[in-house]
Parts: sequence; C-alpha cells; structure tokens
Amino acid sequence: MGEMNNQQIEVAQKESQFSGSIVLKNKESSLVESSFGYANRSDLLLNTIDTRFGIASGCKIFTAVAISQLVEAGKLAYDQKLKDSTSITLPHFDNSITIHHLLTHTSGVPDYFDEEVMDDFEELWIEKPMYHMRKLEDFLPLFQNGKMKFTPGEQFHYNNAGYILLGLIVEETTGLSFQRYVEKNIFEKAGMKDSGYFPMDALPNNTALGYIDYEDGSWKTNIYSLPVIGGSDGGAFTTAQDMLHFWDALLDNKLLEEQTTAALLQPYVKEQDDDYYGYGVWIKKDGNNISKYHVMGYDPGVSFHSAYYPAQQLKLAICSNKSEGAFTMMKVLEQMQCL
Repeated sequence: MGEMNNQQIEVAQKESQFSGSIVLKNKESSLVESSFGYANRSDLLLNTIDTRFGIASGCKIFTAVAISQLVEAGKLAYDQKLKDSTSITLPHFDNSITIHHLLTHTSGVPDYFDEEVMDDFEELWIEKPMYHMRKLEDFLPLFQNGKMKFTPGEQFHYNNAGYILLGLIVEETTGLSFQRYVEKNIFEKAGMKDSGYFPMDALPNNTALGYIDYEDGSWKTNIYSLPVIGGSDGGAFTTAQDMLHFWDALLDNKLLEEQTTAALLQPYVKEQDDDYYGYGVWIKKDGNNISKYHVMGYDPGVSFHSAYYPAQQLKLAICSNKSEGAFTMMKVLEQMQCL
C-alpha cells in the first residue's frame, strides 16, 4: 500500500485511539501490517504483529468448525436433537431444538448474557465470581433451568448459552475438553501456533492485557471482568496473523471437506438488511452475491473483527485490547479498498 494509505490508517488510529494489530492480505502479499498502543501499559510494552489478543465471540466460528468436523466423522448430525446430543438436564427446553438451531442462534434457549438486554458483562460475576468459571459446565447454572424465549426456528436471536451447549456436546462426544479439542483439531491443523484458550490468571508471553478506559482518563485491566478461561461461546486468544491462517485453512478445505465448508458458510438466517448468519459466521450479501464473511467479538477490554472478502480475495484481521476501536479501523480499511 502507498504512503497515503498508511497515513490514512495513522490518522484513523489517532482519532479512535486504536490499540492493537491489523493485518490485511490479498492472495499474494500483505497490504497492511500495523500495530499500535501498549500490550502492557504499566511496563510500557508495545503491541507488535506477534502479540496475542483476546477475541471474545470472534471464536464462535471455531465451535462451528468443531461441530462440523464431528458431523463429517458421523458422530453428530446438524438436524440431531439437542436432547439426543447431551445428557445434561434441561427441564424447560423444547424437545425440538436441533444442533442447527444452536449454530444459527435460532434455538430460543434462555441466554446467560443477553446482549440486547444487559450491557454490563461484569454484572454476571457478582453472585458467581469469574475466577470460578473454568469449565463449560460452570455456566450451566446461569441458564439451564430457564424458560424458552421462543419456538425453535422462529427467529434469529444472538445467544451465548446456545454456543456453551455446543461446546458441551463436543466434550461429551469426544471425551476431550472443548479447549483441547479445538487446539488439537483446529489450531494445530491451521498452523495457528500462537493461539489458545489461555487462563486470564496465567497468560503466556506476548499476550496483551485488555484495558477498560474511563472518561476521566483512568483505566483498569479486564482480569476481573471475564471468565478466567474462554470456551465455546468466546474468549480464545490469537494473533492477527493466526486469524488469517485460520481463514486460509478453512477456505482451502484443510479443516473440513469442501461440501462441509460450503454448509458452514451458507447464509441460513437473516438478521437484518443484508446481514445473514451461517454456522458461527456473519455473512453480508450484495444482491445475490456474498460480499463478506466476517466474525467479530466484543468484551470489556476486547474488540475484534476479521473478514474474508471473496470477490477481492482479501483477508483482514483487526485485534484490539480495548473495548472499542476494531470496527472503526475496519470501516477505514474497507473504504480504502473500496469494499
């Protein structure tokens, strides 16, 4: 990219105070590789292109790939009922819920964190401290006795609890912890050597701390704001480069066979306007054509966007260790590339 484009990125970064890493590649080469801000403000350690960041819900696509791999292996089916997929007691859940419903946020199950109703993730940990949230089953008391929100298949309603259930299905089907399954069958296969589900209280080297900023200029880290270990609904750590390795592996059918990859990337349900949802992935349509596949994640101290633009064969990853900023930088880069 030319100097003018780099200037545009720097201007946008200054305006938004973006902190994190950005990588944009076409088929042949890198167009942008930029890092800004501090991975550790106390020790003045800068973010670099190799810094690992939390990606919040951006890793729901890993859960969808894990389920799809088990479908390919004949151990599960997309139309399989939830009640036949797990031994967990779910007294008020509709018997017609399928794995497809869970993958597409159309199940109607009660959520433990409803993003349309609650806006402060930290409220969850008052009665159940986040440092106890180390396994997927630890989330069950937050929703398993709840009542259904709507009839399965009736509508799209973004749902974190549905993805916790998918992770528990992976665990029950394979005998592995969800995190171990993904590390072995997705991260290793895709060459994502710097990615993992790291405990917040034992982060490895080159990992950015997440920062929550206040209007008066003060700040705190997000260690008391999130579950101590991420799971099937969010919370993995990755680098911008590793995220592009994931897209490469997915699109080159290294994680799934061609037919299963196509099933994962199918726009099953409309959210609004031109936005649809596949299995763990957002899909933007332009008429009959798909202009963008993307994943995103927001947590206190985390903002993340990553996308594949099929017409231009561009792959983008924007990782930030602040609660906002990734969306702004994505929009700037899309304007620069006329996307």
